[in-house]
Amino acid sequence: MPIDSRRIFGPEETLDPMTFVTPEEKKLKKESEGNLLVDDLRNDRRKVDQIRPLFLQSGTITQAKGSAYIEINNTKVICAVYGPREAVRREDFSMKGQLNCEFKFATFSCPQRRPHQADMMDKDYSVLLMDALEPAVCLDKYPKSVVDVFVTVLENDGSALAAAITCAAVALADAEIEMYDVVIGCCLRSIDNHLLLDPTYEEEYKPHVQQARADNSMMTVAYMPSINQVSSIEMKGVAEIVNLQEGLKLVIRTCQRIYPVIQKCLLDAVKEKLKESS
Repeated sequence: MPIDSRRIFGPEETLDPMTFVTPEEKKLKKESEGNLLVDDLRNDRRKVDQIRPLFLQSGTITQAKGSAYIEINNTKVICAVYGPREAVRREDFSMKGQLNCEFKFATFSCPQRRPHQADMMDKDYSVLLMDALEPAVCLDKYPKSVVDVFVTVLENDGSALAAAITCAAVALADAEIEMYDVVIGCCLRSIDNHLLLDPTYEEEYKPHVQQARADNSMMTVAYMPSINQVSSIEMKGVAEIVNLQEGLKLVIRTCQRIYPVIQKCLLDAVKEKLKESS
């Protein structure tokens, strides 16, 4: 039988990763499970309205027309944009351009190993990503054309969809695709009348883990700051109306705070391109 040279063979013997965790670390992890707030601080010592450190860079993939990479602490997402290209199939013909979005979790990105093939979660996130980006792209400028957006989550520590929306919008701008505005994604967790901004993986809404509560939800908002419009809202769970209103205001203010970071990233990218062309 021929040997598959592309396959990476693992070791014959393996050990559980928890073997290397000390008893003190296991005790702290067990105590923190289920308690998202301790003394008005979260498990990572953040306040409820505090976001994690953000790093953003465009032009990371040289083979793509446009690309971007974003880090929100331990959440790492990369995006590549190709096109606009001519629509090949006859049924794809349209005087208005099309946006094709593909969202994928890397197999090693989550605490539990993800499948290699796209599952229902990947497909749902792909649709949500397209819904968030489509209102911002001037598709009427690209008739009979398709713009492909590929997003890969390298490490998921919460708010992966919000990070993907921001990363994809910067990649579209780096690809010189005409847009009405840059889309910024932000996530909010509401639980027991507490609004947790930019939740981590442990703080995210998990219906199979969380108990039935009157206020237990998570909301991801895509916002365009320059024209002050919300392009998409994705929500799951049950929330109070008052918390939804306050949460939406908090998310919009946070997107406005992130906007200067994106402006500086795109400005630095333009200066770098001008330097290379001169």
